[in-house]
Amino acid sequence: MAFAMAMPASAKTPHILALGDSLTSGYGLPASEAFPARLQAKLQQDGINVAVANAGVAGDTTTDGLARLDWALADKPDLVILALGANDMLRGIDPDTVRANLDRMIGKIEAAGAKVLLLGMQAAPNWGADYQHAFDAIYPELAKAHNVPLYPFFLDGVAMNPALNQPDGMHPNERGVAVMVDHIAPLVAKMVGGAPGGKS
Repeated sequence: MAFAMAMPASAKTPHILALGDSLTSGYGLPASEAFPARLQAKLQQDGINVAVANAGVAGDTTTDGLARLDWALADKPDLVILALGANDMLRGIDPDTVRANLDRMIGKIEAAGAKVLLLGMQAAPNWGADYQHAFDAIYPELAKAHNVPLYPFFLDGVAMNPALNQPDGMHPNERGVAVMVDHIAPLVAKMVGGAPGGKS
């Protein structure tokens, strides 16, 4: 017991929940190559001890994510990486609905005592300029309203690059996931109190 009492509070491993769709779950990839697993490996390689849970479900919209959020928060994560909206956009769901769902999710996550990192999505042009403008505005506006960090586009540097995507042109391959992790890991490291190359 004395040993346990002597353990520093900083010994607790931060628990990160990656909540998303197929881009998070690792569609078409081995589990070890999915974004959450690669993010955990990258941070640990950089000396930051974290546990990243994969809460990605292929096909999920923001409505689906909201419906399972309370269950997902049951493990009391320290940080939630919120990466939903791609399927809403692909289905042409009203941006007001997407915004309302994400707004409620951010509120619930913060009420549970966890930090939020919002990963943005961008609309394809096929729904028209008005839809594109309205959808693309959701993420920066919510990040500002809730004062949470925003990574503007989850697929930045990967989208539309055949070398970084699977044959369907929509889901990143192993190389694509590596690019996403390299871009996002520094933000996550900062939020859990570490820094790449150092100890948390």
